[in-house]
Amino acid sequence: MVEKISKNMVVSVHYTGTLPDSGEVFDSSEGREPLSFLVGHGQMIPGFEEELIGASTGEKREFTLSPDRAYGDREEEAMMKIPRAQFAQLEQSAKLEVGTQLVAQMPHGPAPFTIIELDDESVTADFNHALAGKTLTFNVEVIEVRDATEEEIQHGHAHGISGQQPDAQPAKTCNDDGCC
Repeated sequence: MVEKISKNMVVSVHYTGTLPDSGEVFDSSEGREPLSFLVGHGQMIPGFEEELIGASTGEKREFTLSPDRAYGDREEEAMMKIPRAQFAQLEQSAKLEVGTQLVAQMPHGPAPFTIIELDDESVTADFNHALAGKTLTFNVEVIEVRDATEEEIQHGHAHGISGQQPDAQPAKTCNDDGCC
């Protein structure tokens, strides 16, 4: 029986993502291992998974996602003016410039941002995803489709070939650095 992509399956794909307006490649697995993910567990942008449902090994698909099916629209609330003094330690070793990407340590965890404006008093940070507000086109080839193991489903992500964790330590779990 041919396995078709559905929820709780581990899928491995090769892909190229482009911006349809310019043809610019923003990401690709070319020259790397295929991307593997557990379907239905929020690991991928929604439209990417939706477009692959029903595909099987060897199948190729091309699809274009609007921002609402990809990284969402750009949000003005995700722009933040931060006092430049908060960057004093960083500026001792690096020059801040518009376009620089940094990561802020927030109460909910790390939050990447891009500097979009800079003056003597403040740094304007954009916490939107770099691809927010953009339409994205993907060319995808399905390399492998298999049922997820119970452990993968419990952990919410793929563990690699045949569902085995590389160098698994029986005493550890995802929550204490076992496989994540």
